[in-house]
Amino acid sequence: MTLPITLTLACIACVLGQIVADRRAWPLARGVFKLGASSCFVGVAIALGATQSGYGQLVLGALLLGWVGDALLLSRRTPAFMAGLGAFLLSHGLFAAAFASGALAWQAMGVAMVVASAVGAVFLRWLLPRVPGQLKPPVLAYVVVILAMCVTATGHTVATERWIVLLGALLFAVSDVAVARDRFVQRSHANHVWGWATYFAAQLLLAWSVVGA
Repeated sequence: MTLPITLTLACIACVLGQIVADRRAWPLARGVFKLGASSCFVGVAIALGATQSGYGQLVLGALLLGWVGDALLLSRRTPAFMAGLGAFLLSHGLFAAAFASGALAWQAMGVAMVVASAVGAVFLRWLLPRVPGQLKPPVLAYVVVILAMCVTATGHTVATERWIVLLGALLFAVSDVAVARDRFVQRSHANHVWGWATYFAAQLLLAWSVVGA
């Protein structure tokens, strides 16, 4: 367990470095720290044996797509944002597939679907008026996929009592709110701080979830 713990601590250190670099407007350092943190959570999953189970392989694929998305979102340009959105949409889809590959509590998923629909409706009512017309369809699709991921995470967690999965999925969803707020509502360093904190915590938790899958 020494290597996964070391990589986890290295990821946290990179996130702190990323926050400082962003605050001081050091774009190169920010990119190095961000991709360093992303590489660490991918390394954690590999070190914990992600390649040895179907669940682990799906999670590893999702984490690798997250690495790609992180690289693309270093740019503020619309094409890069759209490509990054696509990478993260696929990442959420693979996470959902991983959760669905195990036992599922269908009643819990039904309750989660009702809650997710209500939360999604409130979120979209707040966000969509601020999204440019050509971006509305992909943003809507993205929200649907991430809510589906949270629903399957709920079903998996209730059935298996692996609460690390639900916590990781929910933190991932929360981090996307920060991205949306920074992109479409108001840019601020504060969005980056809480967005990155929840995002990298989510990726680390989901990387660790391959243990005992």
